[in-house]
Amino acid sequence: MINLIENLKGTGVAIITPFKVDFSIDFNSIIKLVDYVINGGVNYIVVQGTTGESSTLTEKEKIECRKAFITANRGRVPLIIGIGSNDTASLVEYIINSNLEGFSAILSVTPYYNKPSQEGLFKHFCSVANSSKIPIILYNVPGRTSCNLDPETTIRLANSNKNIIGIKEAARDMVQMKRLIKNKPDHFLIISGDDETAPISILNGADGVISVAAGCIPKLFTKLINSALKGKSNETYYNLESIEPFLKLLFDEGNPAGIKAALSVINLSENYLRLPLVPVSNQLFIKIEKFISENS
Repeated sequence: MINLIENLKGTGVAIITPFKVDFSIDFNSIIKLVDYVINGGVNYIVVQGTTGESSTLTEKEKIECRKAFITANRGRVPLIIGIGSNDTASLVEYIINSNLEGFSAILSVTPYYNKPSQEGLFKHFCSVANSSKIPIILYNVPGRTSCNLDPETTIRLANSNKNIIGIKEAARDMVQMKRLIKNKPDHFLIISGDDETAPISILNGADGVISVAAGCIPKLFTKLINSALKGKSNETYYNLESIEPFLKLLFDEGNPAGIKAALSVINLSENYLRLPLVPVSNQLFIKIEKFISENS
């Protein structure tokens, strides 16, 4: 467990699920994407998270994708699998019955839509942690779930469940982030879920990031994160300033529309998303293309 926690410090990448023109999964692109981000210096890969459009994958596709990522990875970096639900009982049953061999941990999002209380969130994640043979990383993204996991609840979960090893914190709230960093137990990872504020969070004591941008600019992004981990603030701000315009472009029309546009520019995957998501506008695509051509 100690080795896993150390290996999950730094840059994780939230990887896309690539599709072909007929919206079937592009398994050849999975191989290219995994090689690209590992060669670019990322420390681990998150499969079937928000960026992976997991909500539009059938169960058969999820299983096939998991196998494809495991094969492509060849044991080089830890793989994290996104598994979450707003129905605790069905989530627990799913985790118990799933073959998760090849994955180091589960990234599990807070229950969406039903808006549980903090006590409900605590009991939900205790149930999830007790059902899983592999560690759990909490995922707090209130902008998508309409539900915020308060720092006090997170720390309570960390202290009462050895199988909960960290949180991907994507509330874009630096006060909340600092409270987590200040009160976390030693074994617990604080991972930023926001590319733009991640370097500042790390300079304040966070352990790393699960990044979207690292999927297309891994060398630039890992350089940024590594400078922050070393406490080199001047270098960090300089590196951030150079890619900040690109980060804004990536999220201007939502994720993963921006990252899929960027990856199509560098010929790693095609620019297809499943409804209700659609590709970025032509105007934004041109801006993304321009940044990449000027920085390649």
